Amino acid sequence: MLSTGALRAHLLAARLAGPVATPRETSLRSYRLFAARDPRVLLGLDPDHAWGERDLLRLMADKCGVSNDPDYVSGPDVIDPERTLTALEAFARRLAGAAERRAPVLFGTGHPHRLLGFYAGLADALSAAGCTVLTPAQGRCVDMATRFGVRTYHLDYVQGVALVREPGVRVPGSATGAHTHSPLPVRAVLEEAVRAGGPLPELVVGDHGWVCGAGQLGIEAIGLADTDDPALFVGEAEGRVSVAVPLDDGVRSDYYRPLTRYVLNRACLSQ
Repeated sequence: MLSTGALRAHLLAARLAGPVATPRETSLRSYRLFAARDPRVLLGLDPDHAWGERDLLRLMADKCGVSNDPDYVSGPDVIDPERTLTALEAFARRLAGAAERRAPVLFGTGHPHRLLGFYAGLADALSAAGCTVLTPAQGRCVDMATRFGVRTYHLDYVQGVALVREPGVRVPGSATGAHTHSPLPVRAVLEEAVRAGGPLPELVVGDHGWVCGAGQLGIEAIGLADTDDPALFVGEAEGRVSVAVPLDDGVRSDYYRPLTRYVLNRACLSQ
């Protein structure tokens, strides 16, 4: 069993929290774009309130622990590990609740290279607890805007976790998928679930557009978010996202394994 102290030390050593690799400049740019309601950083969220850059900086200081000094404009951003630990506790409680209800759950990631293993471990544990891990719309095409124009991606599932991949890049079932912030994949999945008459998820677990897109549609959603992903924290503040866990979402994939063990233990789902 991984203790809270041991996980705190791991978060700092792996730079999942503390000074992280996300530059302050990148975070501030995201806050500017969010304030301008740029869809690239809204991630499918339609905020109720007007969020200015200073509002977002205060929110992110409260939720993540970044500096609230508007004059700090370059250098590494910082995530408070205590805030990460507190959010992981809430995250685990939501998983435990889903397991108790044997609720249908959907997992999806826009960071398959980094976070697939984290979500796959949770999906396996919830499946063993009697939850249905949903996999609708496998193989469906989704057209998404990129910096190179609109491109067509295919929905796929690996170990119960949804992702998108460019056609022909890898065979279905392989672990390599595309990095995306788009909410269009989760919308396509939910649309297909409705069309097929199958169950809708009672909980969506993931990141980026998977969380914000589901939360905007009124589905309980929890996920991980970096300092340059203000949409999840705004969604949490406005009640559309149940839990947003602040941490660096771009470190080595094996660095997330202790988080899987910790969350499953806190949710009483360790196998």
